[in-house]
Amino acid sequence: MKSSEEAATAALVIIGNEILSGRTVDANLPYLARELNALGIPLLEARIVPDVEERIVEAVNACRRRHTYLFTTGGIGPTHDDITAASIAKAFGRRLVRHPEAERRLRAYYPPEKINAARLKMADMPEGAELIDNPISTAPGFRVENVFVLAGIPRVMQAMFEGIRHRLEGGPPIVSRTVTLLAPEGDVARLLADIQDAFPTVEIGSYPFFTFARPGTSVVFRSRDAAACEAASARLEETARARGIAIGGEEEPEGAGEKR
Repeated sequence: MKSSEEAATAALVIIGNEILSGRTVDANLPYLARELNALGIPLLEARIVPDVEERIVEAVNACRRRHTYLFTTGGIGPTHDDITAASIAKAFGRRLVRHPEAERRLRAYYPPEKINAARLKMADMPEGAELIDNPISTAPGFRVENVFVLAGIPRVMQAMFEGIRHRLEGGPPIVSRTVTLLAPEGDVARLLADIQDAFPTVEIGSYPFFTFARPGTSVVFRSRDAAACEAASARLEETARARGIAIGGEEEPEGAGEKR
């Protein structure tokens, strides 16, 4: 885990064969990226791993040591391939145990005839884990040190995240500005490099698009320093106009913002 003196960062490990097979389109990454950015905690790394214990352990251990916070999604349900809890326990060298409060919640939620070994499996967690409330379907997620283990179902994951948001310590919100240039990416690459050199605290990304057979480039500025972000985007607009490069309207054309 990063020291408290460093800027907070986050990583995400998405767990599930269904994501890698293309059967399910992940919706959790964009949600978490947006929400964490608003808290001043940039999401700097994301991995997708299969339901394979050694792959989960490897990803969790690498990411939790590199970032302030690690979030995982998926694999905490009742079926045989839901192995996230056991994998997290192995990553931390802890025993997998039945969490008494998690079991109590499950028994209170399901009628007696619906309680079975599969559902009670959702109460098995690494020893010492702290519960994360699930206001949608009761079965909780959990936290071990800087690792937050969340459900894979987007609606449930989002509800869990809302419950832990107040525990996360970030910095100033990351602000974003977009300038749309009606010119190919290659024509403005040198200009963008010069502005990046002039504003090292601003992250600058360029995203080409085509609209009405005309190429263009959306340039996105991101920074914790709002004044620097504003100044960098203004510099681009001013310099582009001076070079005869047209600037688009407020709304991005279809396809803008997608890195090729």
